Order: sequence, then C-alpha cells, then structure tokens
Amino acid sequence: MTNRITVPFGTISIPERSKELIRNILETKRVSCGKHVRSFEEKFAALLGVKEAVAVSSGSDADTLALAVLYDYGAKRGDEVIIPALSFVATGNAVLNAGFIPVFVDIERDTLNIDPSRIEIVITKKTRAIMPVHIMGKPAKMDEIMDIAKRHKLHVIEDAAEAHGAFYKGRPAGTLADMGAFSLYVAHIITTGEGGIVVTNNEDYAEILRSLRSHGRACKCRECSLNLASKYCQKRFQGDNGEDIRFIFERIGYSSKMNELEAAIGLGNIEIYKEILDKRRRNLLYVLDRFKRFRPYLKTIKEDDGEQIGPHAIPIIIQEGALFSRAEFTNYLEKHGVETRTLFASMPTQCSGFAYLGYKAGQFPCAEYAGKHGLHIGVHQDLGLEEMGYVLNTIGKFLELYQK
Repeated sequence: MTNRITVPFGTISIPERSKELIRNILETKRVSCGKHVRSFEEKFAALLGVKEAVAVSSGSDADTLALAVLYDYGAKRGDEVIIPALSFVATGNAVLNAGFIPVFVDIERDTLNIDPSRIEIVITKKTRAIMPVHIMGKPAKMDEIMDIAKRHKLHVIEDAAEAHGAFYKGRPAGTLADMGAFSLYVAHIITTGEGGIVVTNNEDYAEILRSLRSHGRACKCRECSLNLASKYCQKRFQGDNGEDIRFIFERIGYSSKMNELEAAIGLGNIEIYKEILDKRRRNLLYVLDRFKRFRPYLKTIKEDDGEQIGPHAIPIIIQEGALFSRAEFTNYLEKHGVETRTLFASMPTQCSGFAYLGYKAGQFPCAEYAGKHGLHIGVHQDLGLEEMGYVLNTIGKFLELYQK
C-alpha cells in the first residue's frame, strides 16, 4: 500500500561536525579509544552535571560494568540484583553477564516501571543492588527506591538506556543513584551508532569502570597519554618488578571500549542535543495530550507532576475488552505506513533464556500483560506534528472498525 505519509520508527543524526571528525580520525589512523572518546565523556558528564562519565561499547555493557563495580565493594558472584520483570532483555542479560542472579519484581500497569511496593518482599541476605529501569523514558519512582536501598544498605544503579532528557524532581535521570547506565544505540537521542556510557559522581567508581572496560587492567587513568599521542608514561613500569601496568590485571574485566569513530558521532549529536530533544518532546507531548480519545481500548503513559519524560518512544497497551488483537492492530498500522515495535516482554516468564531460573507464568501479571498486549511507535527528530497527527488519525480509523 502506498501512503502519502510514512512514520518510520527510528532515525540517526550524523551532523557535519561528526563527518569532519571522522575524516580527521581516519587520516590519523588512530581509531581506538583515545582523545575523542575522552572528549565525548567530558561533554556527556557536563550535560548531566556529573563528575564522571565512562564510555563503553554498548548500553548492555554499561549495565554490566556498572554492576561489576560492586565486586570491589564486597559483592560475590551469585549474589542478587533486583530488576523489573518488564524491560528490554539487555537488563536481565547484564545482571547475568556481571555474574549476579536477577531477581524480578512486577511493574505498575500505569507507569510500566518497577513497583516499589513489591521490592522489599524479595530482598534477601544475598541482595546487593536494585537496578530500576526508566522504561520508555518515564522516570521510575526513585525516592521510594532510594529509601528502600538506604534502609537495606543496597547500591542502586539506574538503567537509563531510554532516559535521555528525562528528569525526576528537577534532576536528570541517571544521576539519582550510585551510577546511571545509558545506551547510545541508533534509536536514542544521543547516539554513537552503537555504544553506551556510565555516569557517576563517585571518582572511585569511574576508575574501576575504566579498568573493567579494558580487561580489568591496572592502567586506568582518566586521560591516557599513550592513547592520545603515544607519549611516554611515567606510570607505565611501576609494577612490583618493573612490569608494564597495562599487563597487570587487578580484577576480572571486559573488552568494552568505545572507539574514536563512534565518539565522533556522539560529539556531533551532543552539539545538537537540545534541538533533537525539543523536537522529540514536542512530538511526544502532542500525542500524549490527545491519547485519551482512544479509551477504553488503548492506553499509554502520562507525564506526572515532578517529572519530565525522556522522549524515546510512545508505548501503547491494548486494554481488556478490546475486540482486536495486537497483531491486527500492528498490521493495520504497518500497512498504513506507521512502523511499530513490540513492547518488551516479561523476562522471567516470556523470554525462554531465563526459564532455568524457575519462574512460572502468572507470577508477574502486569509485566506479562504488557508483554502480550504492548507495542511502541517512534517520536524521533525526523518526524513532525504532521506525522504525529497522521498516527493519531490512523489509530482512530482502526478503532472505528471495532466500535460496538
């Protein structure tokens, strides 16, 4: 079917500044993690108002390495990390990849975020951290989560993968806890193509993160003179017997460095961050403000007092009593030019990789419902109010087919 308007789910901005940097990087042949990665880290940290940012190779690695920091603070392999049942599967994978056991908590239907009232029920002597997810850019209830963590002496790491531009009570999402982990994948407001970044105000955490992203090595300065220009480093041969500290490994680590070409894309996007954010926010709020007309068949999130939703995408949940299936709805949207994505699943009960943990269908009813009946659509910067209006009109025409 040919459409006058199409609404693709995602896009990527590669500004001229990024292209210029990429050309220069290719000329120098210095493409591994170096000065442009450090520059990107500094600018990202400044944007969020934090002391430290450590760039890595993906948002999944950002979660994984942030969790792995906890080993330096007494955590043991096989300890537990509490996460929401509903999230992109990377959240659960990261807990396992860091050597911990994910303990799942159901979500709130209205927010799609972890239900704080259910967290303390699953805390045990092996619990080391809570990792809330700001799903679709809607901030989790961080005050309640931080209070629980304080009472039980737990770390909190925000999975802020989709939360670029989100605020909770005046503070940026990702800066509300011990660490915040962002994805820089193509779909996000600040992108490096692939990539991720961890932010924190704790300089010791940042130092450990720099070690972890490079195999756990002892060489972990904020700015590496070797990577900048192959300069002499007076710290290099300070091992016990004059060993090169680049080959002294203090902890189990990962190979998760960002490269210079990715950083160049990120640097260009940071320069136009406000422009991208404003366009996405306008698109998001335009739809959210008009979505009530689709009740009682469809529901989305809303922006509550004291928060600003990061404009990642618009989740839509088909409600009980609807006379149509998700497949019928998404097929109609796709045929009429509106690209969709299925909403995330309940990891413990709808993702077979987690079946070995022994959870049973029905244990996470809210997450499972969203996993069966949810989808999301884009609000990115290449779209405008015309496209958002078209989405609303298309949804309205679909619902007319099923009016009683």
